[in-house]
Amino acid sequence: MADVYASIASAELDVQERLAAVLERRAENPQQQEMLRAYLTEMSFPPDAELLDLGCGTGAVSRVLAGLPGTGRVVGVDPSLVFLLTARRLSAGDEKLTFIEGDCRSLPCADSSFDGVIFHTTLSHVPDPEKGLAEAFRVLRPGGVLAVFDGDYTTTTLATGDYDPLQACADAAMSAIVHDRWLIPRLAKMVKNAGFSELSQRSHGFVETEQPDYMLTIVDRGADVLAASGRIGTDLATALKSEARRRITAGCFFGSIAYGSLLAKKRAPDT
Repeated sequence: MADVYASIASAELDVQERLAAVLERRAENPQQQEMLRAYLTEMSFPPDAELLDLGCGTGAVSRVLAGLPGTGRVVGVDPSLVFLLTARRLSAGDEKLTFIEGDCRSLPCADSSFDGVIFHTTLSHVPDPEKGLAEAFRVLRPGGVLAVFDGDYTTTTLATGDYDPLQACADAAMSAIVHDRWLIPRLAKMVKNAGFSELSQRSHGFVETEQPDYMLTIVDRGADVLAASGRIGTDLATALKSEARRRITAGCFFGSIAYGSLLAKKRAPDT
């Protein structure tokens, strides 16, 4: 099943509205917030920096960027009007924030117009992500900073042992919500090929056990995908969801995804 985010603008309205709620719920997760802070603290910008948040969704990361010391302006770009309407509503009154409709592979932005470009869980959903990186290079000013944060989704697990049936949910969910599960292992070369230099990479861990709010959505989405594809019946899909909740009650639920961040610069002339 294709990644719904890869063509989010053409998804059914109720699907976009449901995913908008998922994005905001994920943004409220303390572990997600900590991973965001971890790589943002490694970035440095000039005073009154102008930042571009590509694939901004409902604007959760854009709002954080606008609150950073020294930020002058943040522009969020997303192809989903539903997401953008939510972003504008949640940021109403913040004059630093602007949200526009667009595709990161063909930006409605001038050359050398931003000090920082951020892809936060975006590129893994983009067919031909190299085009997005090329556009990021184009719109960055010399010396500008690129940040990419995404899931290493090949690591997504719900298993606590061999042949764990919940792992089928994890694999099915990733097939439905991620275009390229192998983005992170290939990212450094892609960024270098786009012209960036001074790369640094690090890994981040995400684990949920006792209160698995986000990973439980992975269970449910995966079970629904398996049922919709005809690989299992609806009774088994319901049973898989029930098994996940039984594990929570029994104190033996486990869900994990490794994430990766990469920072790079657009080299200034003659440096």
